[in-house]
Amino acid sequence: MEIFLSIPFLIFMPLAVSLLVISPLFTRNEIVVRRFSKGVFTFHFLYSILMLAFFDKANPYVSEIHFFGLDWVQSLGIKFIFKIDAVSMVLTVLTSFVFLLASIASKFNIRENQKFYYAMLLLLMSAILGIFTAGDMFVFFLFWELELIPAYFLIGGNWNGGKWAGETGCDAKNSAVKFVLFTFLGSMVMLLGILLLYYYNYTLNGILSASFSDIIDSPIPVSIQNLIAVCLLIGFGVKLPIIPLHSWLPDAHTNAPTPVSMVLAGVLLKTGAYGIYRFNYETMPESFQTAAPYLAILALINIIYTAFAAYAQTDIKRIVAYSSISNMGLILLGMCAYNRIGLSASLFHMVAHGLVTCGLFMIAGIVYLRCKNRNINILSGIAAYMPRLFGFAVLIILASIGVPLFAPFISEILTIIGAMNSDLSEVLKFTAIFSLPLLILSSCYMLKFLHKSFFGEPAEAYEKINDITVHEFVVLGAVLAGLIIFGLYPNAILGML
Repeated sequence: MEIFLSIPFLIFMPLAVSLLVISPLFTRNEIVVRRFSKGVFTFHFLYSILMLAFFDKANPYVSEIHFFGLDWVQSLGIKFIFKIDAVSMVLTVLTSFVFLLASIASKFNIRENQKFYYAMLLLLMSAILGIFTAGDMFVFFLFWELELIPAYFLIGGNWNGGKWAGETGCDAKNSAVKFVLFTFLGSMVMLLGILLLYYYNYTLNGILSASFSDIIDSPIPVSIQNLIAVCLLIGFGVKLPIIPLHSWLPDAHTNAPTPVSMVLAGVLLKTGAYGIYRFNYETMPESFQTAAPYLAILALINIIYTAFAAYAQTDIKRIVAYSSISNMGLILLGMCAYNRIGLSASLFHMVAHGLVTCGLFMIAGIVYLRCKNRNINILSGIAAYMPRLFGFAVLIILASIGVPLFAPFISEILTIIGAMNSDLSEVLKFTAIFSLPLLILSSCYMLKFLHKSFFGEPAEAYEKINDITVHEFVVLGAVLAGLIIFGLYPNAILGML
């Protein structure tokens, strides 16, 4: 069976299908395009599950692509090499699952330009998978930049008819441009760090190589590591995002269609955390240990600031967007603990948060489709008209605030334990102590959203709205199932890590 498992197929199959879908030769029938694309996402998810079933963490998947028998840029030691270890395997399956949910959610959210939409969605999936599996720094950067193209069009595209605008009628194009500018400028600083890392590895070892495996053991002086680490953190901090590099995210979520918001929060933000893990944490551990106390303070600021910002919002999607930034601060705090518990908690929370945000953005999208409004000060009593949606909303919101039996509870507790047991600095213990009560803030803004939207006197304007459809039930049911399964059996992920 293992001969049928291929990393290049896993990564480039969505890219190949993307080119097929967007080509003039492919049908323009929107129903066929939607069903074909959904079938591709389903097949890809099943294929990733097959790779997971045969995965051996002692023997990671490794694959190298040659061009006419040569490396990609052989004279510079740059190889088109891919590697799937335990961390990459978990994030690969998460990516495939989130994109499958997004494709199902697209049925009622995407009305126009479906050929282009699904082509960009497949291209974005291929780029993200390339980031999570790259074994070479320049291959990583190639996919990091490739991801900008589909993300730009998906955030700012015209998917519902009318002018170039998102769900709220705001200027989605400006949000897309803001996302690209933030990411591109951060990428340029990150590229400088990669080039410095590549150069000093050659200077010290006399070997031209950009492979992670050749750089991990490179004895680069700590002072140089610190300079490189700052450059890399700026690039990854935009995508994570770390305050004050976060302002693109709420705007992008507000104007992007629901499936795109699910992808942005579910997996795209995780590329920033993965970059910190792969470059700073794993490749330059000495500099990361030096920076960990300062990063922990930034993580605490992320949790505090965005919690208050989320409470002040009235738009459901902006509430969820700010809550995502707060949760990414928790992921960063877990890594800063620099021990096995903290790292496992950080990676586990990537999965838990990915599932929660998919559910929350799906709920926000359903409310907007039915009520044509996402303002919690106007919404009232919709639980009376959408009892099934209300049931899912209660459970997913409880999961998001860390109630036991759900996956986020496990990762949040492990993060605090990891930080409390960190040997790096007393700052980590300080941030852990303050983070625990501050996590209660998440219950404030999420329960405020639940109370104002679903409870209260039912508004007459909403009395004719319909409850969730089969497609929406499948998405929310899959999210809830994942949250419960990993909450009851966390070793399904922790055992790999």
